[in-house]
Order: sequence, then structure tokens, then C-alpha cells
Amino acid sequence: MTELLALEALTAGYGEAQVVSGVTLTLAEGESLALLGRNGMGKTTLVSSIIGVTHRFSGRVRLGGRDITRLPPEARASAGIGWVPQERGIFRSLSVEENLTAVARPGPWTPARVFELFPRLAERRRNLGTWLSGGEQQMLAIGRALALNPRLLLLDEPLEGLAPILVREVLAALRRVTREEGLAAIIVEQNARKILAMTDRAAILERGRVVYEAASDALLADRAALERLLGVATRGRGI
Repeated sequence: MTELLALEALTAGYGEAQVVSGVTLTLAEGESLALLGRNGMGKTTLVSSIIGVTHRFSGRVRLGGRDITRLPPEARASAGIGWVPQERGIFRSLSVEENLTAVARPGPWTPARVFELFPRLAERRRNLGTWLSGGEQQMLAIGRALALNPRLLLLDEPLEGLAPILVREVLAALRRVTREEGLAAIIVEQNARKILAMTDRAAILERGRVVYEAASDALLADRAALERLLGVATRGRGI
């Protein structure tokens, strides 16, 4: 498979604080990666470093063979990175439809296709962002990232705080985008079992370093690794 993203010994953080250290990872075209770890281990910082909103101390970031290390976030978005941050980042004073059309770029993911992916948004296309529930705001944030027609989608805890029915809807949409549409993605998520079931590979961070890499189904089967590195018990309850 053709390499899409390469992180080469990336060390980054905020101010003078190094949060991720010497991270080397690759992602192929059309591949999905579950980025896991306990709270405070650097997952959000790593994703934020790919889009370029942290302070880089050393290392490189390449996208499609192009060195984007020194590009600002807006140039990285133009180069093909779509980002769904934890804060969602929607325009709350704009309607759902305006949120999509304001950022839309040419490509297969039109606002109409986003509405087909998330029927709830189609029903609320005239509603302002402030009128949406948390789950609907998350759907809109994902839709906005797709409307950029990225080569790589970054999602930071897309299931956080969602009601179970909305978790199912968002997971179904992400499964379609990654599995059926073949969009490469890195997904940060606390619910390991749910996200491992729909990704190709997994990486676990501990104290800002990658300490485990494997196929997602292999990690699902590795109870010892799940308990040791993610701090979860796998018997008698979900992850």
C-alpha cells in the first residue's frame, strides 16, 4: 500500500513542555488507525501535532511524500488533512448548511452527501449550530471535515459524551467513511473495543511514546496488553 502519512521521530508539545517524544508512525492510503492510551498520555497532542497546532521540537511530518513539517495548520488542511477536534469547532452562529458550504472544497464529499450520511443534519439544515445537541454538533464537525475532501481524517474522541443511540450512528458513519469509502483516518478514542472493531491498526501511547503497535484485531485478542496498557479489565464488562 502507498504511504500517505509519515511521522519521523516527532517530538512536540506546548511552550517548553514536551508531551510526545520521538514518535515514528506511518499510515497508508485508505488505512485507519486507532490511537489509544490512558488519559494524559499524549494522544490529543499527537493528533494536534499532525495538523500543526503544537510546538514542534524536532522530527518531521510527511503527507503523500511531501514534507509539511513547517506548514501552518491552514496549509496542512489545504494539503489534505481534515481535523475533528474534541471541541468540535463548528461555527455556532451559522446554520448547519452554512457550516458545510463555508468550508466545502471540490470533491466527492458535497454537503448533499454529508446530509445523506447524517440524516439528522439534513432535518436540521436551517438550524444554527447553537441549536444542535452535542451529538448533532459532533456529526456536523465530522461533516465539515469531510466537506474539505481530505486525504486524511483526524478525529479526537468522536464518541465522547454521546448518548448510546448517537454513538451507534456516528460509528456507522465512520465505518462507512473508512471501510466503504476508503478514507484514511486516525481516531483517538477511549472506548477501545468499539474503535478497534472498525480500524485496521492500533497504536498505544504511554508517556508520549508509542509502546505498542499491532493490527486492531490482534490487540482485541490480546487481553494482557489491553489490561496492562489501557488499564481496563476485559472480563465481565466492555472496554
